[in-house]
Amino acid sequence: MSGMLEGKVAVVTGAGGGIGRAVALGLAQAGAKVVVNDIGVALDGQGGDEGAAQKVVNEIRAAGGEAVANTDSVADSAKGAQIVQCAMDTFGRIDAVVNNAGNLRDRMFHKMSEEEWRQVIDVHLMGSFFVSRAAAPYFREQESGSFIHMTSTSGLIGNFGQANYSAAKLGIVAMSKSIALDMSRYNVRSNCIAPFAWSRMTSSIPAETPEEKDRVKKLQRMEVEKIAPMVVYLASDAAKDVTAQIFGVRANEIMLFSQPRPIRSVHMSEGWTPEAIAETAVPAMRSSFFKLERSPEVINWDPI
Repeated sequence: MSGMLEGKVAVVTGAGGGIGRAVALGLAQAGAKVVVNDIGVALDGQGGDEGAAQKVVNEIRAAGGEAVANTDSVADSAKGAQIVQCAMDTFGRIDAVVNNAGNLRDRMFHKMSEEEWRQVIDVHLMGSFFVSRAAAPYFREQESGSFIHMTSTSGLIGNFGQANYSAAKLGIVAMSKSIALDMSRYNVRSNCIAPFAWSRMTSSIPAETPEEKDRVKKLQRMEVEKIAPMVVYLASDAAKDVTAQIFGVRANEIMLFSQPRPIRSVHMSEGWTPEAIAETAVPAMRSSFFKLERSPEVINWDPI
């Protein structure tokens, strides 16, 4: 990865640990100057360790790279803008935004509180918007830039107890597509990555039944460092014509995800009635219905 991002500046949110830390280190190794953003709280929002971001900065500097720590929250519009401003003030430009900051408030939908819903939407979806929106004018002016958003198969496929997280992560996909469309005239790219890795986020997955324990063992074999090369590539000029895509990275495997398109169509020349839909339309389409499946049931092979 060395040299691929020489002269570029990247912002990585939620970079104090896990995937974000690995991405920040990978970007720096490739030559980028990095704003390491992290507010240093636990997944439930408790606490606050300003040293989390600084520790990663120290690692980057020890390896000969350039980085600066930032502890602003992505969930606040003004503070999200300050993260981007930190890049401008410190390094004089910005070339890539990696929206990685996240939290979890898992709860079965019928028990989920408004607070649990809003806290996850605020960090994942609103946070991705705030930081991206702050960077957009600079990308537009310089007619270049790369947005890289972290999505999840919880949103792309589905999972138990994650209505808030799933909604936020699928919302990020739609936002990324809109950014790609709106900013293509300025040579600005926007893509998503669904990362599979054992990190602080996935460590909260239950491991009580034999099936759950087996799933966790598989996850533990997927290292966070495996995500970084894809981020480096998408941030580089080598990916100048890659936009509006959804990638998955799982150990040594890279996936390209499909996007919603019509797969069946039925027509009634005189128009549809509810009865005709029940008798004709739905039976004709039923063989193409998607099953009620979760992410681990769809992506059910061992990590490569």
